[in-house]
Amino acid sequence: MPEPHPLDRAIELRVVDHDVVRGQTQPEWANMVGPFGGVTAAAILHAIDIHPDRLGGPIALTVNFAAPIADGHFEITRRAPRTNRTNQHWIVELSQEGEVKTTATAVFGNHRDTFSDTEASMPVVPGPDEIPRTAHTNLPTWVQMYDMRFANGSFSGGEIEIGPSSASTLWVRDVAQRELDFAALTALSDIFFPRIFLRRGVVPAGTISMTTYFHVDGGQLAALGGDFILGAAHGNRFDRGFFDQSAQLWSRDGALLATSYQIVYFKG
Repeated sequence: MPEPHPLDRAIELRVVDHDVVRGQTQPEWANMVGPFGGVTAAAILHAIDIHPDRLGGPIALTVNFAAPIADGHFEITRRAPRTNRTNQHWIVELSQEGEVKTTATAVFGNHRDTFSDTEASMPVVPGPDEIPRTAHTNLPTWVQMYDMRFANGSFSGGEIEIGPSSASTLWVRDVAQRELDFAALTALSDIFFPRIFLRRGVVPAGTISMTTYFHVDGGQLAALGGDFILGAAHGNRFDRGFFDQSAQLWSRDGALLATSYQIVYFKG
């Protein structure tokens, strides 16, 4: 039997009771401090997804990184204080030894056949086969889990060119080409390094809160397999120790899969 994928190990959860599950951090997803935030968000989303009362699929997820998560076990408590006919609201806490490390809210729901249109435009860049894979030396461990190919705004091998724009565009896929699902998409929504790096160089910075909006269903994701998706991110306002950054994730054929927004603290 093949070994589980590193993402599946990272989001593997054991049921403690109706509202509590227990997981464990994995070394492959180590960041500069604690685990990669995207994999923490993926574990939280998965904790809701496996709850017996869950309705539909994910629509929105907000994760607040309150304190660093230490290596080892953690518990996730999740409850749905409100369920409507088409949507369901969740409140989540991740804790270690009784100390809350991460809080989250989420909306799950059922999609309906309605008017559909995408006003955002997919960036026009060379295909992934035309761009070399980004070097991952001198970067956090979790970066090795992905095949990243920057069209612009690269942070390759820890080297960065400071300029007047914080924008990055890149093709990305799981390095083992694991099939895309909501957990994987959630993790991908956090692959964009702090935008301040492109403006001021590498300074102390970290995400405080991240919101991801999901624009597809599980069937649409499964149809993409392990193919590259295109990510685009930019900062909006840098001011007095905080900045926000926005990102989009697109399929190769131009479907907008998810959008994400972060508020990040920085020094310098």
